Amino acid sequence: MKTFRHGAWIAVVAVAGLLQVPSARAQTVDHQTDRERLIGAWHLEHIDSPGLNGKPSDIPQPRGMLIYTRDGHVSVQLMYSRSASSLSNEYVRNGYEASFGSYTIDEKTHTLTHHVEGSITGDLLVGKGLPRIYTLTGDGHLIIRSAKADEHWSATWRHY
Repeated sequence: MKTFRHGAWIAVVAVAGLLQVPSARAQTVDHQTDRERLIGAWHLEHIDSPGLNGKPSDIPQPRGMLIYTRDGHVSVQLMYSRSASSLSNEYVRNGYEASFGSYTIDEKTHTLTHHVEGSITGDLLVGKGLPRIYTLTGDGHLIIRSAKADEHWSATWRHY
């Protein structure tokens, strides 16, 4: 009888310990810094980019990946559909956007700055710092928009 009680007590303690593991993990996630939450690969869900008239652009949504590394590097690639393959601007060349470099983060102002070391558009971006306003949502999304007053786009990402 004593052995049964002792064994039951051990089982209760073991189960209680297992139940504590998820809550301990949740507390750790809740206390992560924004920088820690950024680390990893992100999948593009949606870009909002108004056209010249201020209305939503009719350009099909691109596919994309954004990567932030723990040691402060960033890489972004977007691929537009064939119908937008002629799209070119400061960021995009022939329907493709790609750049890499380093990044800095200011968690107080929710600002990221991408420091471009290489880009598909060459000298149009290389050597520039691109300030971005970011929001990390409660449902795990990352929303980035330009901090430049003349750029009115935003991109919504989710972790892979």
